[in-house]
Amino acid sequence: MDTTLVLIGVVHSDITDLASAPKMENEPGAVRATIELDPAYAAGLDAMDIGSQLEIFTWLHKGNRSTLKIHPRGDLSQPKRGVFSTRSPSRPNPIGVHRVTLIDIQKPATLVVEPLEVLDKTPVIDIKTKPKGY
Repeated sequence: MDTTLVLIGVVHSDITDLASAPKMENEPGAVRATIELDPAYAAGLDAMDIGSQLEIFTWLHKGNRSTLKIHPRGDLSQPKRGVFSTRSPSRPNPIGVHRVTLIDIQKPATLVVEPLEVLDKTPVIDIKTKPKGY
């Protein structure tokens, strides 16, 4: 069985530290960002439409991989919950799933999307498209 994870690109964002990053795309602070794909994956962008909804899968490389329970949204007044019922970047395998809108495609293989709530230089592992207006 092949278990290799291939990074297909990287996010360029104004969000530079975990403490100020929003926890979800609909919270204040999620920004317009660019995703620079490895040019080898440019053909995979064929037939993408501006305005389409995308799901971006990222490797949340700054998360603490040994964390199993957290206070939701960092709120100490809430009881700790297991990370599999949260969107925390701290988890055993920190895969992020982000719903964004495709704003532009720049050549050779750069996407402009919003809103995206990940740190600058976050690795991208996959992209899934949804039909326009989904």
